[in-house]
Amino acid sequence: MSVETEARPRSRAGLALPGDEKLRFAIFAVLLLAAPFWLPLVGSYTDLGTRVLVYALAAMGLNLLLGFTGGLSFGHAAYFGLGAYGTGLMLRYVGPNMWLAVLAGVLLGGVAATLLGPLVMKRRGIYFAMITIAFGQMFYFIAVRWNNFTGGEDGLTGFQREPLALPGGAIHLTTVPFYYFVLAFFAVGAFVLWWVLNSPLGHAMVGARENARRLEFLGVRVERLTWIAFAISGFVTALAGSMSALLNNFTSPLDLYWQLSGYFVIICVLGGMRNFWGPFLGAAIYVLMQDYASSVTKNWLSVIGLMFILVVLFFPRGLLGVLARRRSA
Repeated sequence: MSVETEARPRSRAGLALPGDEKLRFAIFAVLLLAAPFWLPLVGSYTDLGTRVLVYALAAMGLNLLLGFTGGLSFGHAAYFGLGAYGTGLMLRYVGPNMWLAVLAGVLLGGVAATLLGPLVMKRRGIYFAMITIAFGQMFYFIAVRWNNFTGGEDGLTGFQREPLALPGGAIHLTTVPFYYFVLAFFAVGAFVLWWVLNSPLGHAMVGARENARRLEFLGVRVERLTWIAFAISGFVTALAGSMSALLNNFTSPLDLYWQLSGYFVIICVLGGMRNFWGPFLGAAIYVLMQDYASSVTKNWLSVIGLMFILVVLFFPRGLLGVLARRRSA
């Protein structure tokens, strides 16, 4: 492959699938499909795999904005939490329809991101990050204060996963069926992101990250690109939040809190922000370390923080970014 071909935005995004890439993707897909069967063999459990999918989807949604468009958001927990609340409120107050509940969560979080996009897209750098935190905290305090509707600080309860209505009958979403339910939505979200990043729109987003001023000289409206990336990112993150509410049969204001946004950023950095599957690897490492460290010590956040510092110091491209660079060397 020539140097010119390697410099294309498609390769830069880590999305091309020639030869061995297709084989690796096939192995990855088989591992995900068989996860409920091999996870117990390595001392883990299916719900942990489901949580990895949820956090990976949220981080991949954020990464469209952070890694590929160049906007650092510390408020994406807002759309994650709105997705969770939208699903929970629909199940509790409207009716036991899983499809409508997921749709309500995705629309609530995604539309909120779309409407707030014009207020965010004109900012750059630290100002962009700060305004996203401000909006996120606004939704957090609404959830805390609206006790009669959201449950306040105690969180939203009184809903649970309902049987999934299908043409052939209803499926009870116990542990393993629910894993495949989440996996299906994860596949949908990942495909949407993959399709966007492989389109001219996605290449323009990467161009905005690399040199926004030059792109503006070419007549491209970078602010509009940022808005589109912010909106799509919000919809995907809201979908992850909807899955989280169904996984736990519970949601709370902590799902809207800025600290969770920070965890999503850490996940992206751990795996590699400029690689499509980097956030998935980061989510797997984060969830596994959280599960193990929290069973050993109450200061499990210190373990995550130390790991984050080491990755930033020695692997600034993220773990998957380092592996991809060594393969291409």
